[in-house]
Amino acid sequence: MVVITGATGNVGRALTQTLAAAGEQVTAVSRRPPDGGVPAGVRHRQADLAEPESLRPVLDGADALFLMVAGDDPHAVLDAAKAGGVRRIVLLSSQGAGTRPADYRHPRSFEDAVRQSGLEWTVLRPGGFNTNAFAWAPTIRAERVVRAPFGDVGLPTIDPADIAEVAAAVLRQDGHAGQTYELTGPEPTTPRQRAAAIGAALGTPLRFVEQTRDEARAQLLQFMPEPVVAGTLAILGEPLPAEQRVSPDVARVLGRAPRGFADWAERNAEAFR
Repeated sequence: MVVITGATGNVGRALTQTLAAAGEQVTAVSRRPPDGGVPAGVRHRQADLAEPESLRPVLDGADALFLMVAGDDPHAVLDAAKAGGVRRIVLLSSQGAGTRPADYRHPRSFEDAVRQSGLEWTVLRPGGFNTNAFAWAPTIRAERVVRAPFGDVGLPTIDPADIAEVAAAVLRQDGHAGQTYELTGPEPTTPRQRAAAIGAALGTPLRFVEQTRDEARAQLLQFMPEPVVAGTLAILGEPLPAEQRVSPDVARVLGRAPRGFADWAERNAEAFR
């Protein structure tokens, strides 16, 4: 049995669907019931990574665990996993844990705990998600406008569906133990280019308005703590060479190139209409 934490998120939902379609026995875990339910044959359980004891009955009899970085005590979560019989763990971390460890202490602490757990582990470090563009949906629908900072700074953002496929392969196959995979899209794209790709998918040109750093910071502070906002703006505005590099790891695991942003925009155009 595979237990998936964060099963209602961008990656967890797609991973649940992928594993269920492959015939795996899956338990989907989230703090709240998923909108629209779960795929046929999937068991859903409510639990909270911030309360590791709530995971113990969920993990009983599990073989593998897909773990999100959430809560403050990864060691308690890992103790619950070992008590339940888990032998393989895949951690969804963040690229920043490798490129900016001082700013991304939380995911780095989870990585350290997983590596020291004695379990068979694999760490996934994705960069920015294509789905971050959903934040533009309200102004696109209302005004046909995208507002974003650093309009001409490119980053190789990734489709969460590709992250989910990599996670599914690692959970189901041998040969990935002890690996840390950097997950990116196939090429760097700028916010201006991503806005144009959404416009092309809609068949309607969009106007791009470049925000100042202060405007972007004020917007991000509405739903992110200050340290995360600072780190996010640093990556978006002054990315390190490692953060702009296209990684070969998606192709290495899946045997195909990652999908580009334009493909993602075509598949998700309805959200912007």
